[in-house]
Amino acid sequence: MSAVPVRTTASAAPLRVGIVAGEHSGDQLGAALIAALRERVAALECFGVAGPKMVAAGCEAWADADSLAVMGLAEVLRHLPRLMRLRAALAARFAAARPDVFVGIDSPEFNLTLARRLKRRGIRCVQYVSPQVWAWRRGRVRTIGRDSDLVLCLLPFERDFYAEHSVPAEFVGHPLADQIPLEVDARGARAALGIAPDARLIALLPGSRLAEVSRLARPFVAAAAWIRARRPEFTFLAPMASSAARECFERELAQAPEKTDILLVEGEAQRVLAAADAAIVASGTATLETLLSGKPMVVGYKGSWLTFLLVRTLGLVKVPYFSQPNLLAGRRVVPEFLQGQVTGAALGSALLAEIDDPAHLAELRREFTQIHMALRRGGAQRAAAAVLACAGRAGGASAG
Repeated sequence: MSAVPVRTTASAAPLRVGIVAGEHSGDQLGAALIAALRERVAALECFGVAGPKMVAAGCEAWADADSLAVMGLAEVLRHLPRLMRLRAALAARFAAARPDVFVGIDSPEFNLTLARRLKRRGIRCVQYVSPQVWAWRRGRVRTIGRDSDLVLCLLPFERDFYAEHSVPAEFVGHPLADQIPLEVDARGARAALGIAPDARLIALLPGSRLAEVSRLARPFVAAAAWIRARRPEFTFLAPMASSAARECFERELAQAPEKTDILLVEGEAQRVLAAADAAIVASGTATLETLLSGKPMVVGYKGSWLTFLLVRTLGLVKVPYFSQPNLLAGRRVVPEFLQGQVTGAALGSALLAEIDDPAHLAELRREFTQIHMALRRGGAQRAAAAVLACAGRAGGASAG
């Protein structure tokens, strides 16, 4: 990994950064970006839509990041009036605050429309995390180039896609690849969680959004029951992203026809993954965390029936996979299940097939390590350098 030089700017005027981050993963990225910016500038002011990690890093929260935690086409329609009111209020407030640069983190449908309004007022705009425009609705690339001054890409193939369409973009790598070591400390993680060193442990990660948990909790619980009936030596541990997610998961656990002991913990997803032998994971950032932790997995995704019908009928998806490990590998390296395929038996049998194949596990570790190293580029520092350069500040060395 080539290092990015860190130079603190000498400018007396503070760097003022407007940020809108959606949900848990955006909060993680935003907090890392703010910390990296603080290393480079003498004075920093950040404000906008933030989660608890960003607030702890010093961002003034005008609204909570969870207010943007809406997934799927049909689901967005239900929340559209509220989201439109929030976006209008933010546009007015950012226009009055006049930040040096606006950074939209993920949530592209919300952030790119907001950026369009701010660009018209002369505010420089960065989209941090590329929409999956290479996978579906590729025509959006033109509007992304129009509405942003720069796209910061987490995945290596994304920059090449934007270059083909003459849209300024930089591959900065993924901060999670920097945070998670190439060799996780499984024994230390188990000790911290109170898990025996020789226990057989499966992690269940049903997502951070409440809508995800409500759809996936039941089949994930059923998968645990299916596995336990055949392999009683396994223990199950489920990190919960929020108290609301925990309540939802606990309801499904209590109503399950086959009772299975599943230990729930608040947060601690990375520690749980470090401790686990394998995982059943909701599609999204958690699949990348599982990959970076070097653990075999099966991936599930369930959206609303209307969203799925629209996507399938209109032929909007242009890639053969939806999980990040398979997209990054360019081939199927982990089993993935969609919509009605997401059942306890399907998830459970696929996971046992994964972990009972030593040759496959060795190949998976090699593949995951290669991907980890490709993404490990000092992502937060590179993103900070690019944001500073976009804002016209000295010290914003090219992320390269």
